[in-house]
Amino acid sequence: MNEDSLETDTEIDDFNVGEEYPTLMLVARFSSMISETKWFHKIGLELAQDDIKAARHYLDALGFPEGYPAEIMDWDDAIACLETNDWNSPSWEAEEQLAASLINSALEFIEEDVLEVALTNVTSKASEYITNAVENASMQWGIDDEEILRAAIGQAVQTCYQAALVIAADEEENHPFAQKFRLYENGHWPLGVAGTTLNIF
Repeated sequence: MNEDSLETDTEIDDFNVGEEYPTLMLVARFSSMISETKWFHKIGLELAQDDIKAARHYLDALGFPEGYPAEIMDWDDAIACLETNDWNSPSWEAEEQLAASLINSALEFIEEDVLEVALTNVTSKASEYITNAVENASMQWGIDDEEILRAAIGQAVQTCYQAALVIAADEEENHPFAQKFRLYENGHWPLGVAGTTLNIF
């Protein structure tokens, strides 16, 4: 997305972020990129070195330096991983703490209502495009399990929200949420951490 299109972005004009909230201009750019991301197009394929590197950085930052990504090659295994996920696990708690820290950092220079609207815009756009991508993937794979499809959409949208927080708070590109988003950007689906293993479909 070029600078001219950023200047005419109606959402930026509505929020009047401009010079007052420069990181939200980057959030708006990220929001536009969501539609250009090839969601789930490499599920079931082997992980590339870039995927492994991103996964290791993510695990290390979450507090699992000995952790390692595991390839999940089909939907049956993906479903099994989701069924055994512990949503109150140490990794889940670590993500919650990271998100809270990013929000606190962003609120140091962005008004709360402005931040909330910007993040809501991200999740709204993400939900639209990711739902379409998941529906396409489900037809390609012959999957009609509504629960797993909702999980795919929900986790991806949540990751977009987390990545937007990184941008809004002006954090580094090596932040664990940025690494997690990179796995989605590369076409995979990080299913979650089991023990010290990040299962990636």
